[in-house]
Amino acid sequence: MSDLVVIVYPTEEKAEEVRKRLFELQKEYLIKLGDAVIATKSPDGQIKLHQVVNTTAAGAVSGSFWGLLVGILFLNPLLGAALGAAGGALGGALTDVGINDDFMKQLAESIQPGNAALFVLIEDMTGDKVIAQIKDYGGVVLKTSFDETKEQLLRNALASATAAAAAAPAEVPAGGASS
Repeated sequence: MSDLVVIVYPTEEKAEEVRKRLFELQKEYLIKLGDAVIATKSPDGQIKLHQVVNTTAAGAVSGSFWGLLVGILFLNPLLGAALGAAGGALGGALTDVGINDDFMKQLAESIQPGNAALFVLIEDMTGDKVIAQIKDYGGVVLKTSFDETKEQLLRNALASATAAAAAAPAEVPAGGASS
């Protein structure tokens, strides 16, 4: 069974840093991701989803290959490739893998403009090691499907990083402060 975690970050760049770190952790076999999508909200309220895999493009590539192959059989490879690409793109656009797009857009309505929500579908993970790796990025947990104990552990870890960042003293300019 997969778990869903949604964490809000102050910027899209911060959310992208965390997503990249999660992909690195996946290479270390500490987490297995089903999907990782960043949703942003523009100042005019538009929601945009930044997906890792573009299913339309993937469908077009796959469809053009199969269309080319069928076209060769019927002595018209260009027409076959074009029809295959169009069919594959349509099929890819209609395919929704991972987290439901409508769900992500609806949940992203609640974030502030300029913020970014990282949606992560976790198939398996070593919880304590993954949380230790992402806690320093901060963020606020918006929603999880974890049990209450795991969710509270995640909330506490992210909150401690956010509190530490807020409590850090402001840097003194290079010339130092004069009295």
